[in-house]
Amino acid sequence: MSTDTTASVSTHILDTSAGRPARGVAVRLAARPGRDADWRALGGSATDADGRCEDLPALPEGTTHVRLAFEVEPYFEEKDAKRRAEAQQDAPAHRDSGAAVFFPEVTVTFAVLPGEHYHVPLLLNPFGYSVYRGS
Repeated sequence: MSTDTTASVSTHILDTSAGRPARGVAVRLAARPGRDADWRALGGSATDADGRCEDLPALPEGTTHVRLAFEVEPYFEEKDAKRRAEAQQDAPAHRDSGAAVFFPEVTVTFAVLPGEHYHVPLLLNPFGYSVYRGS
């Protein structure tokens, strides 16, 4: 929750290749009090069954920039292993690459203002992603 002197952040992930929330994706949060300041790691969380991180750390007073880092490679590796086990075939994971995912991590950096709430959804698939400021 934001106050007049701090901003707040929330996020969720939708796996657009499955049309479902992405469960179990680790998300790290960092902040800084100005574009020339050093990043301060604040901690993280993991997405729940609805693809949401309900317990991201609060932002410190004076935060002007936020960075969310989504560790998506383990999510896609697990999803690919389940798919292979269910299919029981030796076909490659994807036509274009031997890797289960092209982007192993998605990092999103954005500016914030005190008193505002920022919901940053991640729309994800193995070979692309999109983010936006939600509500």
